[in-house]
Amino acid sequence: MRILFVSHTDSHGIFRVGSHHLSAELARLGHDVVHLSTPISMVHRVLGRVPRSRARATPSDEVDASGVRHIVPRTALPAGIGTFSVATELRRRRLDRFDLVLVDQPLMWHQSVRELADIVVYRPTDEYPRGMKAGLQRDALHHVDGVIATSVEVLRGLGDVRVPAIVVPNGVDTARFTETNGTRAETCVYAGALDRRFDWGQVARWASAHRDVRFELIGPLTGEPPTLPDNVAVLGALPYDELPARFAAARVGLLPLSDDPGNAGRSPMKLYEYLASGLSVVSRRTPVIASDPPNGIYTYADEAEAQSALRAALARREPNGSGAQLAQSHSWTAKVAAILTFVGGL
Repeated sequence: MRILFVSHTDSHGIFRVGSHHLSAELARLGHDVVHLSTPISMVHRVLGRVPRSRARATPSDEVDASGVRHIVPRTALPAGIGTFSVATELRRRRLDRFDLVLVDQPLMWHQSVRELADIVVYRPTDEYPRGMKAGLQRDALHHVDGVIATSVEVLRGLGDVRVPAIVVPNGVDTARFTETNGTRAETCVYAGALDRRFDWGQVARWASAHRDVRFELIGPLTGEPPTLPDNVAVLGALPYDELPARFAAARVGLLPLSDDPGNAGRSPMKLYEYLASGLSVVSRRTPVIASDPPNGIYTYADEAEAQSALRAALARREPNGSGAQLAQSHSWTAKVAAILTFVGGL
């Protein structure tokens, strides 16, 4: 098939998101895949939302090693505000017909997307209870053929969905993140966004209670971090290819989610990347992430539980083999198979 992803994140930045992995897996299966991401606008550059150096270094159109064609448009105004049109952008590049379109960026939705393919699927990765994204999402739900949500909570947040819908959570690149045997350092690691959905205070309290444990925080910083105990290392953004080695050297993977409502429906890829790397996991409990001690997943809802969960995770001296086996069933290969089966039914 010729498949189009209309995605919220381009592949040239720090983060790897589900559409990047799914598009690569589909390309490896022989499909012709185009990945169109949110435009880099002049407004984003002026406001510093996208550093000018990265904007200059990001190709507007290139084919990666997997065979996926990545398109990152340049516009004056941000998507959803200006006159940018997915259909117009693609037709300008002589890409006017697809077998399947998967949309995960509501700001890129327009009814003209409906004209690009026989099957159009909305793939929400987050909840949008209000604002421009919520309005565009409502319109999309009236015109798409199906919905593939990344969590039950995200699907519930859509309300009354009148088209076929399934949940396919995010997965893991099992070839990249693999369990390794051997002694692990007394290290807890976090990799991801350090924004409002990250609980700095919880990390500080863990580090204060476990002075002999090193805490590594990996992710881009938008400002100065708060004052933290000296056993916390804020490493900033690291290349994605460095994460497997970081995980393989640690004992515990952290998901210190804040009480931001946006965390309720998150399907964090790091959960399975940690597990595949042989880490135990400590996470705030959410409707999506539940405790599973036999597989090395410990969750908490308050401070006492947070400390107890970390102690239990650190007490596992050997690599988390059962968690690594669980992660195998959540490979991107399995996720693609589920998506193709669903699309086949449409």
